[in-house]
Amino acid sequence: MLQDSKDKRTYDAIVIGSGASGGWAAKELCEKGLKTLVLERGRDVKHIKDYPTASKAPWDFEFRDSVPIEKRIGYGNARFLRESSLPFALKDDEQPFIQEKPFRWFRGYHVGGKSLLWARQTQRWSDFDYEGPARDGFAVDWPIRYKDVEEWYTYVEKFAGVSGNRDGLAVLPDSEVMPAFEQSCIEQYFQESIKKNYSDRVMIQGRCAHLTDPQQIHIDQGRGKCQNQTMCNRGCIYGGYFSSNASTIPWAMKTGNMTMRPNAVVHSVIYDDAKGKATGVRVIDAESKDIIEFYARIIFVNASTLNSNAILLNSTSSRFPMGLGNDNGIMGKYIAWHNYRGKGNAEYEGFQDKRTDGRNPDHSYIPRFRNVHKQETDFLRGYAIGIGGGRGQRSDTSMIGDELRDNLLDREYGNWNISSWMMGETVPVESNHVRLSRDMKDKYGIPQLIVSVEWQENDDKMVQDYLEQQQEMFEKAGFINVRVNDSHSLPGSDIHEVGGVRMGRDPKTSLLNEWNQLHACKNVFVSDGACMTSTGTQNPTLTFMMLTARAANHAVDELNKLNL
Repeated sequence: MLQDSKDKRTYDAIVIGSGASGGWAAKELCEKGLKTLVLERGRDVKHIKDYPTASKAPWDFEFRDSVPIEKRIGYGNARFLRESSLPFALKDDEQPFIQEKPFRWFRGYHVGGKSLLWARQTQRWSDFDYEGPARDGFAVDWPIRYKDVEEWYTYVEKFAGVSGNRDGLAVLPDSEVMPAFEQSCIEQYFQESIKKNYSDRVMIQGRCAHLTDPQQIHIDQGRGKCQNQTMCNRGCIYGGYFSSNASTIPWAMKTGNMTMRPNAVVHSVIYDDAKGKATGVRVIDAESKDIIEFYARIIFVNASTLNSNAILLNSTSSRFPMGLGNDNGIMGKYIAWHNYRGKGNAEYEGFQDKRTDGRNPDHSYIPRFRNVHKQETDFLRGYAIGIGGGRGQRSDTSMIGDELRDNLLDREYGNWNISSWMMGETVPVESNHVRLSRDMKDKYGIPQLIVSVEWQENDDKMVQDYLEQQQEMFEKAGFINVRVNDSHSLPGSDIHEVGGVRMGRDPKTSLLNEWNQLHACKNVFVSDGACMTSTGTQNPTLTFMMLTARAANHAVDELNKLNL
């Protein structure tokens, strides 16, 4: 009977996590015929059926999207809550963690993970990014170059669907794109000003994972054209943007090879000393608190950056007392993220005969231009800039009575507004790390994660440079009321945390090889943000998905060769 039970809990592959990268692992492995178990610690979320606030108008919410005080209890970031996105918010007691230094940690614990909530920007990396650590002397060298992954970017983009232009930029290789969203007239005006005044920078329309011209592969997924609702973080009933829920998870499910198990909190990966490989995953059922073990020949760890670190650090054995594959002791170290501290905005008095009409789920983008071809500043690496502009209506509400009513009913157009935000690369340093508490546990009995990260002097200098450059660019465009500022936001405020289980060529200084396999345990693959050696300036999710698709196909090849 015990053997029968174990057989029922045995699969060809296990994927931990169902977000953007976990969904891609499931899709690729199931398509290749592997019986695959996907473990998700949160609840199930079915595409369309479980988007309760999608497409609702403001008046459909009792408090116009505000969250009543009694519903905010238990949420650490209560002031950011909205009724529309509350179904995907996480209460603090689900997974308390220890902030040794202030940190903001956004998580998506439900099927689909943060792929339901992401910003959907999809810019490729170039060799200016893959060669960066080696050239600039920080971190370790990436074990791959752009030529190694170019075809996999194309592969992922065709399936996911990316809108944008073919811009022909060395720092931002072209993607497989469908028509871009239209830039507003003030963005086009600023674009011309950049072109006129600078030889080292350009402004383009951002590339984003929205369908503007669905192809047969998207129709086969049941997805349709983006409706420009800009309500993406509630889930999209049209499948207009890429998410695991709309795309990879149902695609994997219809192969008949996937089993989805929500409410499965992963405790650790099981390592067999005698076999010299991982044999399964130990799980705690979130509802019954029962401990259950599942078994497989290969395991993909895609639990999101910090959770993948936590799971592997908690996967101890006599062979790996410091965590699975952690022979060199660097697991959990060299955590990095993106620097969004710099902000800017301004007004323009022109185009008084024009106005914004409709919504735009995308924005403009200035790719990195600092320290690209040579070191030219007193800080390492650089930053990209997001740009958005529009013209809204306003009312003078400084009075009361009939005059206030009339003003509210007869709103006027003001000047055009334009805003910008930096997207800086933080340089990974050893002291920025996560580790497990020895005495504090969560409600599942799993050691709490200690997060110990902080801004570095390099980040402060980069922010200052952005502020100076942004001020200058706005002034050269003739904008008025120019304001730039450092938000001094906490690390983690804009998500994009990466590292801790970095890739590299040398097992002494890295944990994963060029195929995302643990150097010391080849049948375990880590291909979410934890694998990243450095951050680049681009939004990272496209690169996570690309690396996962590539690693999953390599895993199948190695299985077929009996190498795993």
